Amino acid sequence: MTSNEPLFVRQFRFEGKDFANAGSVSTEVKAILRSLGLPAPLVRRASIVSYEAEMNVVIYASSCTATLLVDLRRIVLTFDDRGPGIPDIGLAMQVGYSTATQEIREMGFGAGMGLPNIQRNSDSLDVRSTVGHGTRLEAVILIPPEQAS
Repeated sequence: MTSNEPLFVRQFRFEGKDFANAGSVSTEVKAILRSLGLPAPLVRRASIVSYEAEMNVVIYASSCTATLLVDLRRIVLTFDDRGPGIPDIGLAMQVGYSTATQEIREMGFGAGMGLPNIQRNSDSLDVRSTVGHGTRLEAVILIPPEQAS
């Protein structure tokens, strides 16, 4: 098996504004990574990335296809949403910047920590967005060779 050959791939589809089920994708990602025997610190980082990305979709977008890919070297989480897009990605990456409505803030979300937390818990992060169409986020967490299954 080559290091880039996937050990596991799973797609998830979910809807925006579905606060009743918010967090279910990240919970499943965590369970899958644990079942693959990945070390707890890597599972924790991937869970944070997944939760923050999932909540951004639930808050802002209409729908999303998320993909979890695990190979011998990395965990890749991709979120491809249909939504308003991000006009200024650099600004959105700043701690505390948020476009959340007052209603969302009153629910305890929208503190402007989502994208910064994703970046902090990823070894690489690529965010691409088209206003009026949606956003694609790809976060990579490297698996050190001594921790690969």
